Amino acid sequence: MSTNLYVGNLSYNTTEDALRTLFAEYGEIESVKLITDRYTGRSRGFAFVEMASDQEAQDAISALNGKSVDGRELRVDKAKPKTDRGQQGGGRRPRW
Repeated sequence: MSTNLYVGNLSYNTTEDALRTLFAEYGEIESVKLITDRYTGRSRGFAFVEMASDQEAQDAISALNGKSVDGRELRVDKAKPKTDRGQQGGGRRPRW
């Protein structure tokens, strides 16, 4: 079963390819998703890396959490499950 990892405190210059290369040392990578700003396309400083097995994910966490990459200390941990945040804004408040 695959395990999704959160990778935070990334340099804005870090690419998906660089993350794939970095994490590939610890096992098979199923996907890499660098989160970007929808308007500028610039990295938001975090990503999600999906590893093929829980053991490989644990090895990557142990080796990379706190490691300096591009001048920044990475934060690597198991990703928390996505939760329903309810309906998001956009509507107008009623006039009473």
